[in-house]
Amino acid sequence: MPAAKQNKFLVWGAAGWIGGQIIDLLKEQGKTVLGTTVRMEEQEQVREVLDKIKPTHVINCAGKTGRPNVDWCEDHKIETTQANVLGALVLTNECYTRAIHLTHLATGCIYTSKYTPDNTRILDQPFKETHPPNFTGSFYSATKAAIEPILHTFPNTLILRLRMPVSADLHPRSFVTKISLYPKIVNIPNSHSLLPDLLPIAIAMSEHGETGVYNFTNPGEAISHNEVLRLYEEIVEPGYVWENFSLEEQAAVIKAERSNCWLDAGKLGEKVRGYREEEGLEVELVEVREAYRRCFERIRELGLSQSRAGAVEGDGRMPDAKRQKVMEEEEEVVVVVGEMSVAE
Repeated sequence: MPAAKQNKFLVWGAAGWIGGQIIDLLKEQGKTVLGTTVRMEEQEQVREVLDKIKPTHVINCAGKTGRPNVDWCEDHKIETTQANVLGALVLTNECYTRAIHLTHLATGCIYTSKYTPDNTRILDQPFKETHPPNFTGSFYSATKAAIEPILHTFPNTLILRLRMPVSADLHPRSFVTKISLYPKIVNIPNSHSLLPDLLPIAIAMSEHGETGVYNFTNPGEAISHNEVLRLYEEIVEPGYVWENFSLEEQAAVIKAERSNCWLDAGKLGEKVRGYREEEGLEVELVEVREAYRRCFERIRELGLSQSRAGAVEGDGRMPDAKRQKVMEEEEEVVVVVGEMSVAE
C-alpha cells in the first residue's frame, strides 16, 4: 500500500451526510483530503476539478436518494437518472482515464428476500455479490441496479453496497432516526450498515486499491426493525414505544416499494480479516447486533438531545457554519461551494 503521505483523497458529495463523515475520518487519520459538491453529470466541471486537484483516490458519496426518502425519485426520474446513472458513469470514466482509484458508495437495495407470511423470518440464503438484482419496486433502486454492472467493468473502481446506514448519533439521515420518528413501522429483518465500523474499512480498502463489488454491511443474521428499536429503548431512550403495521398498510402510504433483504458480508469479512492478521490494521467488522449496541451506547454517552441535534441541519446536509469552517482549513480540505462551482 502506498504511504499515506503520498495519497490525496477527493470526496465527491462532500457536503452530504456520509461524505462529511469520511472527510472527518480522513482528517483524523492525518490524510490529505479535499472535497467537492460539483455535480457528477457535469462532465467539463468534473474534468476541471480532477485536473486541478489531481487526487490519487476519489471516494464518491454523491447521488440521488430522495428527500425525505426514495419516494421523491418516483416524481423526479430525470434528476435521479442524471445523478445515479449518467453522473456515476461520467465520474468513473474520468477517474479511469486519469488512473485515479475510485471508491463508489452504492446500495444493496437491489434485492428482495423471501420471507415467512408474517415477515418475521427470511426463508432463503443471503445474497452474495454475484447474485443478479431481483428488486424492481422503486425507480431509485432501478437506477442503481442498472449502473452497477457497467461501473464494475472499470478496473480502477471499488463498489461498496450500503444498506440502511446508521451513524453513532441521531442524524436525520440515519436509519434509526428515521424509524424512531415514524408513527408506525414495518417489522421485517434486513441487513444494515453501521457506519462507525464500516467507514474506516472503506478508507482502508481505498488506500489498498481494492476493486470489484462488496456487500458493505455488518455480518450476522438479518436484524428486524423491532430488534433495533428494542435495543434503542433499552440503551438510549427508556420508555420509548412504537407501533407496527403491515407491508400492505405501508404500501398504502408510500409511492415506491421498499427493498427488504439479507446480504452476505462474507467477502468483506475475509478482506478485513486479512488487513487485521497480515498487516495489523485497526479495523473491525462487528456483528450487527453488537455493532448496534456499541452505537447506541455512544449515543447515550452523548446524551439524547445533543445527539439528536448533532452538527447538521434538518435536511442532512452540512450547515453553512461547518462548511465555512472546513473551507478555512484549505491546506487539508477544500469544499466547493455551490452545486456548479469549481474547487478553489
